[in-house]
Amino acid sequence: MAEEMLDALDRAGVRLTGPRRRLAALIARREGHFTAADLVKDVGRRRLGIGRATVFRLLELLGEQGLLERIDLPDGSHAYIPCEPTHHHHLVCLECGTTTDVGDCGIEAVTREAARRSGFTIEQHRLELFGRCPNCSSAN
Repeated sequence: MAEEMLDALDRAGVRLTGPRRRLAALIARREGHFTAADLVKDVGRRRLGIGRATVFRLLELLGEQGLLERIDLPDGSHAYIPCEPTHHHHLVCLECGTTTDVGDCGIEAVTREAARRSGFTIEQHRLELFGRCPNCSSAN
């Protein structure tokens, strides 16, 4: 995943600095969603000497390339998920943070009907479903 991120940034004309390469590697190793603060803490623990501004800028750049998606969590905060640059939706475990990408889920039919009823031209949508993954459900 880190190489995909770096390749996409390179194709977009973004300079591949050492800090950006190290951050891409950190992001690629993460499982589930993470916050910018999580990434900043990880950088600090590893003594990488990468500033907060660099972390936030890379998150933005990866989002622009469709390799990282920001999700809004139920508590009002937001997090990031590394993902493929294709349209999809997310299932997010509230307990362990595991995320699963899902395709259409029938939402295309819902958006078409909403557009028909409202007269809106819907240009994009996003769906995040929150609950418990199979492992966390069976543990409770």
